[in-house]
Amino acid sequence: MKKVLILFGGDSNEHYVSCKSARTILENIDKNKYEVTSVGIKEDWYVFNDNYDFLTNGNWLDSNIEKITNIIEFIKGFDVVFTIIHGNTCEDGKIQSMLELFKIKYVGCNPCTNLLCYDKELTKIILNNYNIPQVDYVCISKDYNMKEIIKKIEFPMIIKPCKSGSSIGINKATNKKELKIFINEALKYDNKIIVEKFINAKELECAIRGTDKLVISDIGEIKTNSDFYDYEAKYNDSSSKTIIPADIPHNVKIQIQTLAKKVFNFLRCRGMARI
Repeated sequence: MKKVLILFGGDSNEHYVSCKSARTILENIDKNKYEVTSVGIKEDWYVFNDNYDFLTNGNWLDSNIEKITNIIEFIKGFDVVFTIIHGNTCEDGKIQSMLELFKIKYVGCNPCTNLLCYDKELTKIILNNYNIPQVDYVCISKDYNMKEIIKKIEFPMIIKPCKSGSSIGINKATNKKELKIFINEALKYDNKIIVEKFINAKELECAIRGTDKLVISDIGEIKTNSDFYDYEAKYNDSSSKTIIPADIPHNVKIQIQTLAKKVFNFLRCRGMARI
């Protein structure tokens, strides 16, 4: 029986979301096929101890809330690591880099792909190079020029941190005053901001799993009472739901699946992705 380690938590602002994801996996993974162990990482795990050794800082806790004193030796006892950490330290490739350094197998994309997908500006640059259609956008920092943004993007606009997830720090601006407020809000989470043209359209997604032979899912349509799919709609509004298959024409379904596969391959994804 394969020994699987579920790794969750972490120090990002998505710590709580990671815990919810881990619970879902633990409730659904086949215990008859896998011997499953879970380890939670406290929000301050990255802080070095007096010996400057982050591998033994005691902030990784097993299911009995006992501190793990040697992280690498502990992880080497498993066949594969399933990293369910959201945000930085995992989605940016740090955890995967550590695992690869010690030749430990893990689920999901390699460190480089993780970073490329986590940094929305890098994702957009690569997909632009491959002529993947995208919403009009600009990437700015704290030294932004309001006139230049409005010149390039019409209201309403979506403002989001460049490196963040779970819709944290995302808002919709309909005028200059809101734009300034929401840029400052997004800057709390990252030093780069994406400003996009807001499109009133269906929220559609497609899942892909596999390595050599890819399995592409049917299209899911996210239904929510919110103006857009924000944090509240994702995690706190019980009325939000995903309809599978989505109510869309067949040719649109094929187009989305085709584009999703191209994106998966262009970004060198492996294992699984949601697009």
